[in-house]
Amino acid sequence: MSLNAITVFVALADGKEAPLIPFYTALFDQKPAVNIPQVYAEFHLTGLRLGIFQPKADQQNQFTGAAGSMSLCVEVSSLEVAIAHLKAIGHSPASAIMTASHGQEVYLYDPVGNRLILHENA
Repeated sequence: MSLNAITVFVALADGKEAPLIPFYTALFDQKPAVNIPQVYAEFHLTGLRLGIFQPKADQQNQFTGAAGSMSLCVEVSSLEVAIAHLKAIGHSPASAIMTASHGQEVYLYDPVGNRLILHENA
């Protein structure tokens, strides 16, 4: 017997101040494909569905504190262009360009502290 998963997508909790939808709208330069205000939004990207949800009041404590060990990795065609876009929307990378085993990358953090890795294949 197996899980028989149909699809896997990433969902991020957004706190009471709800800064994630505007951040990812600007980052991806697109509006969410699904948007239920104060409840749920979903971005449809090539190879990824990114959900952003507002935790229920009795579950808020499950989503507070430091960000976990997961990183959202976004492959870009040009790291230089991606960095220029970040700066244009008011978010500079938190690191210099680094060389990794799979190419070059930079780190940044969304408004609630989730780490993003923008990388360009070698």
